[in-house]
Amino acid sequence: MQTFEIIIQNRTGLHARPAKELVNLAKTFKSNIRIAHGAKQVNAKSLISVLTLGVEPGGQVRIEVEGEDEETAALALQALINAGLGEGVAEEKEAIPAPATPEAPVEKAPAPVAVPAMPPVATGERPFQLPQRLTRGIPAAPGFGIGPVFRLERAKLIIDETFTSANQERALLQQALDGAKGQLRQLHTQLLGQAIASEAAIFEVHLEILEDPDLLEAVYANIDKRKNAAHAWQTAIEARAKTMAALNDPLLAARAADIHDVGYRVLRLLVGTDTQDAVQLPDHPVIVLAFDLSPSDTASLDTQRVLGFCTAGGGPTAHSSIIARALGFPAVVSAGESIMQIENGTLAILDGTAGTLVIEPDPETLARAHEAQQLYQARRIAAQAASAEPAITRDGHRVEIVANIGGIADARKAHAAGAEGVGLLRTEFLFLERTSAPTENEQFEVYRDIATALAGNPVIVRTLDIGGDKPVPYITMLPEENPFLGERGIRLCLARPELLRQQVRAILRAAPYGKLRIMFPMVADLSEWRAARAVVEELRAELYTPQIELGIMIEIPAAALLADVFAAEVDFFSIGTNDLTQYTLAMDRGHPNLAGKSDGLHPAVLKLIQRTVEAAHAAGKWVGVCGELGADPQAVPILIGLGVDELSISIPAIPMVKAQVRDLTLEEARRRAQEALACATAPEVRRKAAND
Repeated sequence: MQTFEIIIQNRTGLHARPAKELVNLAKTFKSNIRIAHGAKQVNAKSLISVLTLGVEPGGQVRIEVEGEDEETAALALQALINAGLGEGVAEEKEAIPAPATPEAPVEKAPAPVAVPAMPPVATGERPFQLPQRLTRGIPAAPGFGIGPVFRLERAKLIIDETFTSANQERALLQQALDGAKGQLRQLHTQLLGQAIASEAAIFEVHLEILEDPDLLEAVYANIDKRKNAAHAWQTAIEARAKTMAALNDPLLAARAADIHDVGYRVLRLLVGTDTQDAVQLPDHPVIVLAFDLSPSDTASLDTQRVLGFCTAGGGPTAHSSIIARALGFPAVVSAGESIMQIENGTLAILDGTAGTLVIEPDPETLARAHEAQQLYQARRIAAQAASAEPAITRDGHRVEIVANIGGIADARKAHAAGAEGVGLLRTEFLFLERTSAPTENEQFEVYRDIATALAGNPVIVRTLDIGGDKPVPYITMLPEENPFLGERGIRLCLARPELLRQQVRAILRAAPYGKLRIMFPMVADLSEWRAARAVVEELRAELYTPQIELGIMIEIPAAALLADVFAAEVDFFSIGTNDLTQYTLAMDRGHPNLAGKSDGLHPAVLKLIQRTVEAAHAAGKWVGVCGELGADPQAVPILIGLGVDELSISIPAIPMVKAQVRDLTLEEARRRAQEALACATAPEVRRKAAND
């Protein structure tokens, strides 16, 4: 047996991502591995169990390894922990951070505020005045919901404790687990189909929870004690979620919510509840109020019974917001916990474009809201009907509206929705959820079919963008101090040239079937761009294929600041506003306390976009935006005013964004952009945009 004690030196302790790094490494060895903290010892191959240790930065753990590969395992685990478990090692001069605590909710000022009922349908349309009973949040998904509110609660399940036999109960459990895995894979595929792959990844974590060895062992032990499958499962899930939540740590509490979410999904299958009714709703349409919504909840909301939702927390780029936009739900987020005090059945107006919730509106306000809603719906219908028409402002300025996609089915949907091409083909879908890399021929066939489906419209193929934060089992990577700042995107591909060469060959072979372009992600240095371009030119000469346009993503501030240097050599830029915002503000958009602040309309981000556009245009090159900001109604005029030539957005947003462009003038958009650049904060930008 190998035994050693070691200090957890990374900046956040054994939280979700570093714990997952440890668990994933432990699983690669045959030896039994135990990790202890204080008086508690757990299986190091169980993510849930490791999280419940609650090890903070600077905490000491003891690891025991016993088995045929114990020496190798012990050395690897020590190296991983000493390297910071994928997060980095805190410097000695750094104080060990205290556990984060949720911020107190900010009271919303109740003063009357003038906001637009919807994006203007015609010049000169006046917004209506909202009454004092107004809660202001952050716009998350456009549209109106007018109706009674309903505080979301999960359906209560009745568990029959009848026990048959251990074998039969185990079989019932396995059937439910298989069913839950199928649902999670379906949700994963559904979100990939809406080109929101990063949000789909949460269901991969849920799948991992379903396969947690300690959890399953506890359930089997309960069954052996003559508890039926449902009772055994519920008891094991509740025990683990309760232990984790009791650690009083926001990040671990979020993992407890994931455990509850997964547990509830399996339990519903065990008791025979309708698998499509994930949350208990009234039999009439409602505006859902919630502290927050899980991706699973949001993806499962019934479009016939939900008028929209408003959450106390969350942010506009959080999982639930992106899913809401993809599914067409109006949504307001970060509205404060006071919304959960509103009585069920209270009449309200939800405006997802302005980011407001009006409670008990007076008759005049209600009438104006209904009028605005009808105009909005009419505009949606008109936008759908005109979706094939180009997006040209009233003074003749054209903006290309293209789609973000993640597969062949998306390509067909995008073309049908009026997309003028594809601004971002995420090729990761070809590489994930498999044990070996796709062959060149497999890739070629997919790129060929996508090019054909777009009927000659341009398709920008982004080369593989995976790395420390999105690992695949067949690419061996050393532990990284911080995977978001590590070997990912073009860095990873240049370090593994055969991976890049194989993908580029497949793209070049498919190029004659359409109008393909190649885009390299995470470029920060001119040498990276030149190395990637050299690979393309070498293979193009080898294959005797024609010239193909090559560009880079601007998602690292360094690339934006050097845009004039890059513009002299690239054919185009595409600004990835999600990552550009994250790296500029040093905020993880998924962080439970920061999601509402990670906003692409922050003036610092806008100034980087402005710098990029000016450098590109000076060199005669064009610029696109392929982040969530491109479909934000408050951001669209600002981006156009900054000179962005192309907006690449989720498929469902295409018709309405095209319609919004047609209602603008370039002069008006430029004025809004200059006003936004003069602001000091993102909320100030949004207030000006809402009142414009």
